[in-house]
Amino acid sequence: MRKIAAIAALVLAGGLGISMGSARGAGGHSALPKAAPSASAAVLAQWNDVGRKLIAMAEDFPEDKYEFKPVPEQRTFAAQLLHVSASMYYFTDPAEGKKPRYPDDPKRDDLKTKAQVVAFVNKCVADGAAEIKAKGDKGMADLVTDPESKQQTPVADLAYGLIEHSGEHYGQLVVYYRVAGLVPPESRPKK
Repeated sequence: MRKIAAIAALVLAGGLGISMGSARGAGGHSALPKAAPSASAAVLAQWNDVGRKLIAMAEDFPEDKYEFKPVPEQRTFAAQLLHVSASMYYFTDPAEGKKPRYPDDPKRDDLKTKAQVVAFVNKCVADGAAEIKAKGDKGMADLVTDPESKQQTPVADLAYGLIEHSGEHYGQLVVYYRVAGLVPPESRPKK
């Protein structure tokens, strides 16, 4: 009986050693997954990711092509940037308890140069990121009124809605690049 218990203990100890060893990758580092990000960290990461892409496009697209349109019925490249950036305040302002500051797209006459547009895009992204940080994890569940639907919605849901909107316009701006014979920054080989 003692031999069986000793053998069982060895098998169990060996099994644990194998299990612990298999949880480690090459070099003995843990292969266990990282903890999930907090609610506000997840929203912030998505907000900043799409914002980074839009900023890169604003900075990269040639200024002499800012008035480019793939077809006459569409907005210009600059107008698309102004629209998507200003719409970010449909998150930021309601999250602060205010009405959106841009009920209509900003006028190109107010933002004439590429430098002004780039600064505007940067500010819109930064203001939203700052509001997400200010709200924190607890604030992601706060209810606000969606300016479009007039329905109560959690702050995180409103943010994700604007992130999706920004992603849709990012996709449109990729088409502007391609039709203009350019390669978008995200599609270029990484250095």
